[in-house]
Amino acid sequence: MTQPPGLRRAMGGFDATTVGVGAMIGAGAFVVFAPAGASAGALLPLAVVIAGLVAYCNAAATASLAVRYPSSGGTYVYGREQLGPWPGFLAGWGFVTGKLASCAAMALTFGLYSAPGAEKAAAVAAVVGLTGVNLLGVTRTALATRIIVSLVVPVLAFVVVVAITAPAAPSGSGSGGTGGVGGVLQAAALLFFAFAGYARIATMGEEVREPRRNIPRAIFGALGFTLVLYLLLALSLLHALGPEALAASTAPLRDVVDAGSPGGAAGVLDTVVVLAAALASLGALLALIAGVGRTSLAMARTGDLPSMLSRVSTRFAVPWAADVATAAVVVVLLLATDVLTVVGFSSFGVLVYYAIANVSAFTLTDRQWYAPRWLNAVGAAACLVLAFTLPAASVLTMLAVLAVGVAVRAVVLARRRRRA
Repeated sequence: MTQPPGLRRAMGGFDATTVGVGAMIGAGAFVVFAPAGASAGALLPLAVVIAGLVAYCNAAATASLAVRYPSSGGTYVYGREQLGPWPGFLAGWGFVTGKLASCAAMALTFGLYSAPGAEKAAAVAAVVGLTGVNLLGVTRTALATRIIVSLVVPVLAFVVVVAITAPAAPSGSGSGGTGGVGGVLQAAALLFFAFAGYARIATMGEEVREPRRNIPRAIFGALGFTLVLYLLLALSLLHALGPEALAASTAPLRDVVDAGSPGGAAGVLDTVVVLAAALASLGALLALIAGVGRTSLAMARTGDLPSMLSRVSTRFAVPWAADVATAAVVVVLLLATDVLTVVGFSSFGVLVYYAIANVSAFTLTDRQWYAPRWLNAVGAAACLVLAFTLPAASVLTMLAVLAVGVAVRAVVLARRRRRA
């Protein structure tokens, strides 16, 4: 029996790191600081640190599992191999559904920055265009992400400098946020939406050269760089805007530049920030489409999604059917829903995904130095705690989506048994 075509190991360590960074900064820098600030207030930097520590636990688990199973699918594959088909399915279903919503959110973020008034049309165009880039092969995806990251990071560094050197916000602006332990944990859970990009490296593990060496380095490199950047952004935004103004802002980075730039320069710099936001959103969307496609490919290979999604292009070695299906679902979401409300929904799905990753890593007999068992236990518990501190609507919606997936799979398995 001939094996279906596989994916090509075309990415080195630098490209894999860049894909991870590109997947994170679009979500974190331009989308999540305001809602996280509304929860944590002046304690936003603490929430960033907590989210970063949980992300490290998850990164360590993901890296050790990716060394053991360097194939497409990420925790869907790890859960199946280490825990069984049902935990694997739950991880994969949570990832795919949550990240489809994230794709729509990133596309609409691009549209809101680049074409106000015609944001949905711009968002659909971005999804179609970036799906085309993905279909040309993973090296095109990595090159496009590298270009985007090289343009966006200097702009973010400039915003940090402007914010830090700006006059401090009035001390009477209040502490902001809901405050307390609950507010900080909810903010950390929301910020986790912005730290999940390194998973893209693992879900694309079948396309990374020397995976035992390059995947862990890429995961930790992307996470470390992004954590430092987010912490600097949180501190500088609080300094320049104050907790209440940050929580109320729809575009805090643009507000900082407008406030800290002299008259004529403000318009030019505002344009630069808008372009950076649009590019960062495109970078995150590009990596998201690739990650969802690879997980869908893995699920289709084992029969947990329709088998047609397992088709791989023989010319470009990409899962073209899964990528096209991902784009089609995202376009439907864009046209039918208000997708900017999905940050909490996506965070819950991804936290469940990583809880399963940590439990899977806990069962490994071949231990990596950076992932001791106690860290896996802490990571699993922390993911579940953060997941259930999210807004109730997000938790209930995602629980319903997970339940639907479980019910459909149970019905399909029962029919297969009857036919056997």
